[in-house]
Amino acid sequence: MEELIGPRLYICCNCRSHVAFHDDVISKAFQGRNGRAFLFSHAMNIVTGPKEDRQLMTGLHTVTDVYCSDCHEVLGWKYERAYEESQKYKEGKYVLEKSKIAKENW
Repeated sequence: MEELIGPRLYICCNCRSHVAFHDDVISKAFQGRNGRAFLFSHAMNIVTGPKEDRQLMTGLHTVTDVYCSDCHEVLGWKYERAYEESQKYKEGKYVLEKSKIAKENW
């Protein structure tokens, strides 16, 4: 039955563009600027801003803001570099804020 419906997706709340697959969720225990956020291994239909160093709850990271490629809504950020060894697993991963995405095909 799932093959008829298609994969479970997360979409941009603003324009409904597909931004991530449910299967790419690594963790739902992240904190964004506006509340809960999810860590994803991949994201799609996004563009990134310039790299910048930010002091986050888990230490210093180089990140880029992540925008919807269709409506340019800020959805979260991408970890480019983690300076602490225990945080290296985040490199190349995406944080999308729960308030900026919605479920589709659930």
